[in-house]
Amino acid sequence: MNNTQWLDELLVGLDRGGVIPYLGSGTLALCPEAATVPASPEALATFLGSKVTVPGRARGNLSASAQYIENFKHRKTLTDLMSQAFSPQLTPSSLHHTLAGLPGLPLIVQLWYDDAMRSALMDRMDVGLIQAASQAEQFGTWVNHLTLDGAPVEADVAADWSLALYQPWGALAPNRNFLVSDSDFVEVLTEIDIQTPIPGLVQERRRGRSFLFLGCRFTSQTERMFAHQIMKRSTDTHYAVLNAEPTRNEARFLAQHGIQRLNLPLAEFVDWLQAQGIAGARQGVAAYS
Repeated sequence: MNNTQWLDELLVGLDRGGVIPYLGSGTLALCPEAATVPASPEALATFLGSKVTVPGRARGNLSASAQYIENFKHRKTLTDLMSQAFSPQLTPSSLHHTLAGLPGLPLIVQLWYDDAMRSALMDRMDVGLIQAASQAEQFGTWVNHLTLDGAPVEADVAADWSLALYQPWGALAPNRNFLVSDSDFVEVLTEIDIQTPIPGLVQERRRGRSFLFLGCRFTSQTERMFAHQIMKRSTDTHYAVLNAEPTRNEARFLAQHGIQRLNLPLAEFVDWLQAQGIAGARQGVAAYS
């Protein structure tokens, strides 16, 4: 099936709430201030390494660099550096605003630490935030259910939100929660196969739905494992806007999980999305056949 047919299908899904956007660090390239914050794990590892000298074996590896800083400079130093990395204010892109304006979406997943998606949602009163918590800072707590301003709420209250923004690695705002070190990920991945760290609301809202990966790569095992576990018990068909040629591991992952690759630049996909409008998705997309 070509791009035209997949785009027709997934846009109908977005229109009806049957497709869940899953945002990676690559979406930051669409923001006007993209160059002011790290927009990949490698860039974030470089930033951390510019602030604290890390050993050669950890240099360039995000979780290993973060673990070294946590071990030898204290967790507070790591949290402060993460906050510094993402402190420049980002203007939400047209993609963020488009997703924020879709009334049928039940869930958005954001696997990066920036604040652009939350900022785009701030005008909505029916939206809340589910943010991962580090066991190093909140032992025994996997996630926090929050208002967009950061006030804690109970999970049963969160169940009434029309839309939940789920951040499984945490984020800068509103409360500086970050999963970033080796130990952070080990704690979660030890339990994730039985779904303990995945909030009940996410488990419920993914049923019968597909995922649309935007700005995501699957080059690391950690990225692949989180995507695999978050997609569990959803549908068998998913989508990824991925213009770069996949690596061998990425290609295998896409095939194993029924992820249809849409081979076009993300910015071009967003331009098309805006030009067509969600209702226009049923009218055909011959430009990308």
